[in-house]
Amino acid sequence: MAPFRSHPFEALSDGDKLKEECGIFGVVGVADASNFVALGLHALQHRGQEAGGIVCYHPDHGFNSARRFGYVRDNFTKADVMDTLPGSLAIGHVRYSTAGSKGATAIRDVQPFFGEFSMGGCAIAHNGNLTNASALRRELIERGSIFQSSSDSECIIHLMARSIQKTLSERIKDALRRVEGAFSVVAMTRTKLIGVRDPLGVRPLVLGRIGDSGWALSSETCGLDIIGAEFIREIEPGEMVVIEGNRVESTRPFTPAKSRFCIFENVYFSRPDSIIGGRSVYETRRQIGVELAREAPVDADLVCPVPDSGTPAAIGYSQESGIPYAMGIIRNQYMGRTFIEPTDHIRNMGVRLKLNVNRALIKGKRVILVDDSVVRGTTSRKIKDMILEAGAAEVHFRIASPPTAWPCFYGVDTPERSKLLAATMSEDEMRDWIGVDSLKFISLDGLYRAAGEAAGRDNANPKFCDACFSGDYPVAPSDKIEEGFQMKAAE
Repeated sequence: MAPFRSHPFEALSDGDKLKEECGIFGVVGVADASNFVALGLHALQHRGQEAGGIVCYHPDHGFNSARRFGYVRDNFTKADVMDTLPGSLAIGHVRYSTAGSKGATAIRDVQPFFGEFSMGGCAIAHNGNLTNASALRRELIERGSIFQSSSDSECIIHLMARSIQKTLSERIKDALRRVEGAFSVVAMTRTKLIGVRDPLGVRPLVLGRIGDSGWALSSETCGLDIIGAEFIREIEPGEMVVIEGNRVESTRPFTPAKSRFCIFENVYFSRPDSIIGGRSVYETRRQIGVELAREAPVDADLVCPVPDSGTPAAIGYSQESGIPYAMGIIRNQYMGRTFIEPTDHIRNMGVRLKLNVNRALIKGKRVILVDDSVVRGTTSRKIKDMILEAGAAEVHFRIASPPTAWPCFYGVDTPERSKLLAATMSEDEMRDWIGVDSLKFISLDGLYRAAGEAAGRDNANPKFCDACFSGDYPVAPSDKIEEGFQMKAAE
């Protein structure tokens, strides 16, 4: 599965950022469930802006679905769409693909996926990445399966079709026992809403209550907030919940494993107003800035975030260092993905279409820029150029994550390793290549401390999946290894 290549215009702004694959949401037990799902997906839009889909069920109308490219707000607020999605049970998905194709014919890749079985229909939406999908796909095709998409997630539907279990819930369990990698899944039958997390709990999933009779499943708590649902708890790693009527049944269908939740959810992917592990994402990011100030102090006049993802860490850095916080870079909130079809001249303007320097504030100042990560480094160089052109005396970068030196295979769009700046350069070499006065990343121990692990990273028993920083993959990416990927040598 080749990494998904971003929208051409996106290269002007976010092409140097890692991208979460998708967000998932489901609702049962409320009238017009699809409207609740559309709102939930809107709150999860940061997890995927390429496309979205909703599947619903109504006893009189059966299963219905709608899939569209683009933002939720542009597609699932229209009566001609939402009127076709009746019923009290629905699930949805927003997509930014790491596997699959894109283009005019790729609507088939937009989830949720649906299958009709002898015991009824079932729809599935998946967040994550199956690391053995290529091998499974070959096996299934050889046994007669006919795939309709290029997505790894479709393997789950075909594995269900091959199962001999008597209920759809059991077939989902059976299918997910065959897959490897990271998955959080929401699924629905005619009467049930189902949520599952992989044994390591790499990707998030939470449970909420809507009034007296409704339930919701969401990638993040911010999805519950927008519909006024009460956050009940996180679905635990390796847990499957089946919701029918007013009953929530929990089972553990997988071999137990130690949790390895994606630490980058805390750094960048999740919305800052979400709660992870009982802790505010905003507070974790602010604490990252505190740790950065302790680990990498520097004399300067201003601490400025690279908006918007660097803002909480910049606030924490300023508070700990005593250096004033300032909005030295202003983000254009109205630059959409289809703003214009870029010419070569416009393309060369790069991040200027999205970010603008507050020149009156920056001129003559020693500036600390706080950003969430450095991937290829190209955006960092352009931002540095903008700050210097505005008259800054010095530019210092402080990065709220360790160097990204390894690709992610668990649901994040990552360049191949040779294109990751930290895989080919030392920190000093990166500093010189970007062209700043200093460059410092938070340590892996510091990141763990910010996330609530006071002793830092336990190298023998790490709490999080941090493979993109450490090369310590909790699940061997078998498809990629087959293609020639070299794992980190044992130390």
